[in-house]
Amino acid sequence: MLAACGSTADNASSGGGAGGVKTDKGVTDTTITLGVMTDRTGVFKNLGEALTGGNELWVKDVNAAGGICGRQLALEVVDHGYKADTAKTLYPQLEPKILGITQLVGSPVLAALKQNLIDDNVLTAPASWSSEILNNPNVMMIGTTYDLEIIDGLAYLQQQGLIADGDTIGHIYIDGEYGGNGLRGSKYYASKHNMTVQEAKITSTDNDLANIVTGLKGAGVKAIVLTTTPGQTASAMSNNAALGLNVPVLGNNPTFDPALLQSPAAASLDKLYVAASSAPFSSKTPKAVEVANEYKATYPDKPKNAGAQAGYVESLVWQAVLEKACQNGDLTRAGVQTALKSLTSVTTDDLVAPLDYSIPGAPPTRGVYIAKVDQNAEGGLTEVAPLFTAPDAQGYKAPHQQS
Repeated sequence: MLAACGSTADNASSGGGAGGVKTDKGVTDTTITLGVMTDRTGVFKNLGEALTGGNELWVKDVNAAGGICGRQLALEVVDHGYKADTAKTLYPQLEPKILGITQLVGSPVLAALKQNLIDDNVLTAPASWSSEILNNPNVMMIGTTYDLEIIDGLAYLQQQGLIADGDTIGHIYIDGEYGGNGLRGSKYYASKHNMTVQEAKITSTDNDLANIVTGLKGAGVKAIVLTTTPGQTASAMSNNAALGLNVPVLGNNPTFDPALLQSPAAASLDKLYVAASSAPFSSKTPKAVEVANEYKATYPDKPKNAGAQAGYVESLVWQAVLEKACQNGDLTRAGVQTALKSLTSVTTDDLVAPLDYSIPGAPPTRGVYIAKVDQNAEGGLTEVAPLFTAPDAQGYKAPHQQS
């Protein structure tokens, strides 16, 4: 058995492959293996479970249709529990087995593995949407970034008359790339509309936000922006109601978990809006409905949230890359990098807006859905605005954007 395994690796590294296609790690004559580094036990475990379910549905669908480049797809799944040190331990075990990564959850994890991904040339679709990571050539962003989600979300609130030029808005954010990138969006929007941003920095383990919301009330905020964990969202929303502040609250996808609807905070969630580049679980977009129905039938006990569609669309983009690499006759790690950079309009049946990977450092799209918490909707969110891009988002230049 050891000899057989060694022989397969030698053939792959030498560039041989079925149909004359060049291969190296993660690809044999019969199989393409992608990695999943998810959170199944940490603060984003419900999101991680749904993302992984979406990835697995895609594998099932593609394999049933005959695979890609004459090969079946397989996933190697590991759980880092949203802990960077655990991810650092798991990565060396995973890396030799895979062509690339179709899901990597968490800004701290991505930061910890940044140099590994560069050194090993592992193309990665992160479930982390900070524009600060777009200087990593191995990152394949699926959707738009936290800063642009917040810019679009604030534009929606202003379109609805919920905030106005000159207002003060609060922003509660986790210290780090996730929170800081969301804050970047708030500050950019505020600069365009003569607004003041009242900042409140927290850690990922701070769960009682009463003093912070009290401070925001004292500052006279007209809205609150969150880049937080779901548990912190619950505290912010409860205190927004309990203190009589009752302002609209804007978050992005990681801030909300449908499990909050079964928590003591449930009655206070009605003022929460979510801006995300992927469709909410209850979206009526035909492809979103198709994925949601397949997900429910396959995984009746898994969490039902927008991660299901986001996981599926992560994988659809990987499919476009793999198919292009196959056309080029090169399924090596370098080959999939080349294929990605040639893609100028990847479409996903409106699960996300069309994606353009040809501009270095730029978000591949700027469009978002806006959803509102709804106790009666599957997944807890109802879409209130279809895919759109605000004018301020169109004019925004990301930190590493080269043109």
